[in-house]
Amino acid sequence: MPGKNIKILNGLPLIAHAIKLAKAVGHVERIYVSTDDTEIGEVAKTYGAEIIKRPDNLASDTAPEWLAWQHAVNYVRDIGLDFDTFLSLPTTSPLRDLQDVIACLQTLDSTTDVVITTTPAARSPYFNMISLDEEGFAHILLDQSSIKRRQDAPIVYDVTTVAYATRPDYILNHNSLFEGRVRAVVVPKERAVDIDDDIDFKIAKALSVS
Repeated sequence: MPGKNIKILNGLPLIAHAIKLAKAVGHVERIYVSTDDTEIGEVAKTYGAEIIKRPDNLASDTAPEWLAWQHAVNYVRDIGLDFDTFLSLPTTSPLRDLQDVIACLQTLDSTTDVVITTTPAARSPYFNMISLDEEGFAHILLDQSSIKRRQDAPIVYDVTTVAYATRPDYILNHNSLFEGRVRAVVVPKERAVDIDDDIDFKIAKALSVS
């Protein structure tokens, strides 16, 4: 969706929703927006964020977000700031609640490397999620012949973009979220809408005024 990060939802650009919520979290001392887009940067500064200029090789749709996190951590350290917690609030989840974010920070204890947010999945890989082979035939993702009823299958969750909490050293010394010890905070579906396209945006708009 072109211009997604500054698309207006309830009178505010999407990015402003994330910035305003970050300001409401008592433990957040500095707020940065990593972007290669000048317009997004100007909007973010208007709402009180500092800007990290994202290099071109990290600005494409195919660039791993993890590398952008590493770049951001190095940027902040290079300007002489030390910090012990990295909190990511992606623009695409404007319906997140303050309690969701605080729960992530509180869950990041000494036994945990990363905290993610999840919501109950609408579909199960044991029953109604498939892959298609080269000839177009469908195959259930997880073939568990011993599981006959949905009620007997493990409960599965969708990873959301509501919030991520981790530590800067973990980001720099690993290549992905799930290399370490990961805990999850479960978020209600109505607060976990992830805006990827226009349909998602319409859903978020409808839920935000309901």
